[in-house]
Amino acid sequence: MYVKIGDLSSGLKMFDEMPSRNVVSWSAVMAGCVQNGSAWEALSLFSRMHQEGVTKPNEFTFVSALHACSLTEAENHGTLPHQIYSLVVRSGFMSNIFLLNAFLAALIRHGKLAEAIMVFETSPCKDTVSWNTMIGGYLQFSCCQIPEFWCCMNREGMRPDNFTFATALTGLATLSYLQMGTQVHAHLVKSGYGDDLCVGNSLADMYIKNHKLVEAFRAFHETPNKDVCSWSQIAAGCLHSGEPRKALAVVADMKKMGVKLNKFTLTTALNACASLASLEEGKQIHGLRIKLEGDIDIDVCVDNALLDMYAKCGCMDSAWDLFRSMNSRSVITWTTMIMACAQNGQSREAIQIFDEMRETSVLPNHITFVCVLYACSLGGFVDDGWKYFSSMTRDYGIFPGEDHYACMVNILGKAGLVKEAKELILRMPVKPSALVWQTLLSACQLHGDVPTGKLAAERALRRDHKDPSTYLLLSNMFAECSNWDGVLILRQLMEMKDVKKVPGSSWIEID
Repeated sequence: MYVKIGDLSSGLKMFDEMPSRNVVSWSAVMAGCVQNGSAWEALSLFSRMHQEGVTKPNEFTFVSALHACSLTEAENHGTLPHQIYSLVVRSGFMSNIFLLNAFLAALIRHGKLAEAIMVFETSPCKDTVSWNTMIGGYLQFSCCQIPEFWCCMNREGMRPDNFTFATALTGLATLSYLQMGTQVHAHLVKSGYGDDLCVGNSLADMYIKNHKLVEAFRAFHETPNKDVCSWSQIAAGCLHSGEPRKALAVVADMKKMGVKLNKFTLTTALNACASLASLEEGKQIHGLRIKLEGDIDIDVCVDNALLDMYAKCGCMDSAWDLFRSMNSRSVITWTTMIMACAQNGQSREAIQIFDEMRETSVLPNHITFVCVLYACSLGGFVDDGWKYFSSMTRDYGIFPGEDHYACMVNILGKAGLVKEAKELILRMPVKPSALVWQTLLSACQLHGDVPTGKLAAERALRRDHKDPSTYLLLSNMFAECSNWDGVLILRQLMEMKDVKKVPGSSWIEID
């Protein structure tokens, strides 16, 4: 009674005061410990029971002990499930399906998927829980095996339940495996689990990850009792599918239905506003974030999205106010602010922000360095660019990647140091990509270095002969040198290879 009402301390005190105990006494108090989140206490009791040797454990005792193993950290009790299950075998309970399932769950919880597979495959009796435990393990540690396991389940005649469908669809969403996902959907319709919330969310997620937004909306609308996760997921799906306006419409419908937004919904809405450069709607979401602050968990991710929204809308005064008011700043916060300054003509401020960041405990990552080097390229700060480029490996152990080299080439190229930029590319530890050579080609166009520009274009086309940027940069360089024959040849070459210029676009909010 005590442990079932959550008064574990009184239950343990009563247990210790008992003059005699039987297996029910031990099992009851161990189960109570597990149910009340005291797995260590349950394992301590099991060890004490085993050492005393007066009472032999039964199936219920072993189940509680194995469940307790599943709730402890792997580094502390990695071998304990095996020790307990060896006692299960010696006690003659090997055919007990509940003990098998508890053992499988404990193995998977401790990251021992291969051992769980071996136990599962050699067990003569399995039920739906056994199969579900294994597919949950595959989802956690080896998603790529879920399609094969699903087929095996069907061959064995195992009837999936809502957990099976939700887990399988989540795994197939991760793999972007649309063909099998639609097969699982068909099986789901026949089985009658379509009304389950978790299954509906997993089904919509599977279609979203495969860029099938129409089918995802159909699954969303067919889920009868949608929760905040359902709404947030479909809004995020719209955003990732290049439909930010639809994402905002989903959030608006969600508010009309009286569903309380959470931090993920707010982040998605702010990212949609950033994509549309919609400042007014972004301000409305900001107001909603302030209104909901006491009711929901607002973390730094929401404020990072808010900061990015103001930056993308060019509203730097609000971005600075928000940045200075934030009590907690992650590496993403600092990086976003550096890029915001760089993109809005505040290159020197971007560098100052980076220097301020280095005085804190937050360490920059490789994206932070891309942003600060980008700021140096926009501001023409060659010396600062070299300083930060060298600092990456020396001070932080971050080896420069393609984007970092491209930024350095851009810094040098804009400053007229085309020869130095070319030498830097030739010293790269990896083969330069088309992007790096295109950056050099752009510098050659700016300063009229035709020979180096031709070399850069040739190398870029070797890497990617379908990228229109190389053709256009070279064509523009020829045009500036009045080499109209070269321009004509390049245009004809683009037509022959079916290379098309990607149209640009920009957004502006009116009224």
